[in-house]
Amino acid sequence: MEESGGKLGDENAAAIGEEPMLKLDLRGVACPMNFVKTRLKLDKMATGELLEVLLDSGEPIESVSSSVISEGHLIESSTLISPQGEGQMLSAEQSDYHRLIIRKTSAA
Repeated sequence: MEESGGKLGDENAAAIGEEPMLKLDLRGVACPMNFVKTRLKLDKMATGELLEVLLDSGEPIESVSSSVISEGHLIESSTLISPQGEGQMLSAEQSDYHRLIIRKTSAA
């Protein structure tokens, strides 16, 4: 549940063609607070900037994605991250989550 400035790893940055990006880790944050925090971060960003948001599977990724689109922003990518550990007990921070890349638009 940590918010920080950051960059994607080289392989992910290359996939969207841009490296600079802010990061928002909202794993474990319940709806609708995960969208509220995403929107507040987007409100502080310049048009065209990218935001990486980490979200839990299920309602968080579905709600934030649809809300971001309805606000007029673009979803550049949405990736399911499945940490290694088959057959092992994983903590909440180690379980599956989504990496959402959002481009701030001027319409929002």
